[in-house]
Amino acid sequence: MKSVVIKGDLRTSLGKKDAKKLRAEEKAPAVLYGGETPIHFSVDFAEMRQLIYTPNVFLIDLEIDGKSYKAIMQDIQWHPVEEVILHVDFLQIAEDKPIKVAVPVKISGHAKGIRVGGKLNTNLRRLKVKALSTDLPDTIDIDVTKLGLGQSIKVADLKSDKVEFLDPKSNVIVSVAMTRAARSAAGAALAVADDDDEEEETSEEAPASEE
Repeated sequence: MKSVVIKGDLRTSLGKKDAKKLRAEEKAPAVLYGGETPIHFSVDFAEMRQLIYTPNVFLIDLEIDGKSYKAIMQDIQWHPVEEVILHVDFLQIAEDKPIKVAVPVKISGHAKGIRVGGKLNTNLRRLKVKALSTDLPDTIDIDVTKLGLGQSIKVADLKSDKVEFLDPKSNVIVSVAMTRAARSAAGAALAVADDDDEEEETSEEAPASEE
């Protein structure tokens, strides 16, 4: 998984008044959990843009007053009206301990069911996974080329030696739904097939003409 560098400054004082002052300076109050004690710091809104305005998930090299920590963003709180970050939670990670994150799903291929009028539906755009930070993928890649009408790919169909999928195994990730056009095409094809069968039966039963 790709990583980004986020720089922050230790907070010298805490409380609502200080947090309000930080937001006025276009900074967000933040805390890093997972170590011996929580670390309270602030981070510029500009620093956060590379994390929040993208569907991707990143490992974070968090630099706070000269010290570096490996982390992931665990939670972010927004102002209910304005586009202002109220608070950010980061989780410190270790390379020898698995972590849980939601990884984007990436669909590739052209399902064969679409060629006969089916519609591709993506039910899950992210999947919850558990793995070591060094084994986390950037995306969960799913090839739908072989999917026919009415077929789907579920969480249970995914296989990986290094990644554990945490969503219920029965959850459908992507499917090819039968559309009205596909039903009409299937009905027309069946009708033609029935007509051909009737013609063949009539031809076989007709008596031979006398000379």
